[in-house]
Amino acid sequence: MTEHNPVFAGRTLIVAFEGWNDAAESASTAAKFVCEQLEGVLVGAVDPEEYYDFQFNRPEVSYDEHGQRVFEWPGTALYVAGADIVASNAQLGRLSVLVGFEPSRRWKTFTAEVLELIEDQEIDAVLFLGGMLADVPHSRPITVNLTSQNEKARQELEVEKSHYEGPVGILSVLGQALEDAGILTVAIWASVPHYVHNTPSPKATLALLSELERMLHVEFDHKGLAEESFAWERGIDEIAESDEEMASYIQQLEKRRDEFSSPGASGDALAMEFEKFLRDKNKNEEKGEN
Repeated sequence: MTEHNPVFAGRTLIVAFEGWNDAAESASTAAKFVCEQLEGVLVGAVDPEEYYDFQFNRPEVSYDEHGQRVFEWPGTALYVAGADIVASNAQLGRLSVLVGFEPSRRWKTFTAEVLELIEDQEIDAVLFLGGMLADVPHSRPITVNLTSQNEKARQELEVEKSHYEGPVGILSVLGQALEDAGILTVAIWASVPHYVHNTPSPKATLALLSELERMLHVEFDHKGLAEESFAWERGIDEIAESDEEMASYIQQLEKRRDEFSSPGASGDALAMEFEKFLRDKNKNEEKGEN
């Protein structure tokens, strides 16, 4: 094993947005976790006034150490690794994180501004994190699906190109802009059980972090997250024990998942699941559903 994956040997940015691309807050939580591990230092941000509907993404108020009220506005910010982290582990110095809320308006202008932030940091490659609702059981390992629109990345990593057509989130728009600018991108999506999407899923977050570690050849301290994942799964088990219909449905999902995981299963199964998620999202939005 080489010290670095060749695709991500240079300056690499991890990106996640809360909202449409973030089932069970799995992707944004993973990005924030990495930012904390890097002791991230803020190096750039977009003006939230230009891009967000504050009736949809409301600001939050808290009190500082002096008892003064402080407002935290929804936005998007870019962080780099702190000096102490870089000093203790030089390879983490090549990582940075962009995290925020999916904008409510002016996506083209927003994308251009974010692209400028990224180019200022001389980023070589970008890893997008996403979470999608899927017909999968909570009791099995969370699956992740990797795609890339970049030919070099597909050859080096042996991942597929996305052929999806239909409505997209800000990740797709930003991804295309980055590709047009010559910055390599790869998307990592976690499949989140749709029947437990109303609460955060530490298990899906952990799956994304594990894939990040594999791709970047780094290690993060996520012992606490592993314990939260175990508790999350056990909690759903307890609910299912008292709900016969839910338990039966989960058993069906487990059976289908085990069949997909068998040696004879098609290698396209996860890709088909991803395409189904996006098509279902399209249908639900046409019906006016959330």
